[in-house]
Amino acid sequence: MKRPSSSALSPPVTVSIAFVRGMLSGVRARGQPCDEYLADAGIDPALLEHASARVTADQYVALFQSLTDRLDDDMLGFLSRPLRRGSFALIVRSAAGEDTLERAMRRTARTFGLLQTEVATELVQAGSLAGFALRFDDPSAARLVFLHELLLRIFWRLFAWLAGGRLPSARFDFAFPTPPYASSYGKIFTAPLHFERQQSAFWFEAKYLTHPVRRDKEAVRAFLADARSNVILPPRSADAVSARVRGLLQRSQPEWPDLVATADALHMAPSTLQRRLAADGTSFQALKDALRRDLAIVRLNTSTAPLAALAEELGFADSAAFQRAFKSWTGSAPGAYRRGGV
Repeated sequence: MKRPSSSALSPPVTVSIAFVRGMLSGVRARGQPCDEYLADAGIDPALLEHASARVTADQYVALFQSLTDRLDDDMLGFLSRPLRRGSFALIVRSAAGEDTLERAMRRTARTFGLLQTEVATELVQAGSLAGFALRFDDPSAARLVFLHELLLRIFWRLFAWLAGGRLPSARFDFAFPTPPYASSYGKIFTAPLHFERQQSAFWFEAKYLTHPVRRDKEAVRAFLADARSNVILPPRSADAVSARVRGLLQRSQPEWPDLVATADALHMAPSTLQRRLAADGTSFQALKDALRRDLAIVRLNTSTAPLAALAEELGFADSAAFQRAFKSWTGSAPGAYRRGGV
């Protein structure tokens, strides 16, 4: 069998449908239809009804772009007045002009406050930790869970970029109860999670406040050129053992080595590999299934390969076995993921 092309070997990324519903919740709260945004992104509306469904990273970014472009609003319709397109670029450019991360954070808070009045942001400190916190002055905005999620991930990823590409978070606080899809938070908010807190905030070691900001005009242009992907997609660590296993399995398809063969290829004992994967919050089988699920979703959205061919690529005995597994992973049949729907 022919191996997948090199382009197919780029790390597959899929996003829980819960975050798709969240991204649309600002528009939905206004009683507006969402079909045109979903159509722009090639997402079948029927997937919104399946809690286990997922979309590709490209579809998620395309949905974000459709909302910002059609609404002319960098905040996706969540606030009473739109932040016209270009508002985020203004925030980035003003922050990049500061000399330290602390000054950049304070400038960001001031600039964001000038653009709208419903959400205030502030730099806070508690012992050895510093935090960037949200304060909602509009109760209706405060009830929009995805708005908390969106702002925290945007500001955290922006400040990490300003700090040189990395700003390890000590924890994330959320001013709302644990949502049903909290198990999906781990790939996006990569630190301990605390719900039902007084304010939503992300925390980090205060020593990072003195880090210099080294981002020139060219770097700012490059960041803004792919800003949507930079701030809303899950970050990936190439150093984690789970990432190394994913890479090895992906390069090995369609053979799909077992735990023993994978451990041998990574020069460690199977028991060691199991322990290290557990430390990453996963297991070999869960990681393998998640990779096959993500690859299947991407392939269904980007190719016309028959289901039998996909089944073989993913290491299944036949098309029927693949379809059963896919439905158990996503709640939907593979056909729902073909562009254009069932």
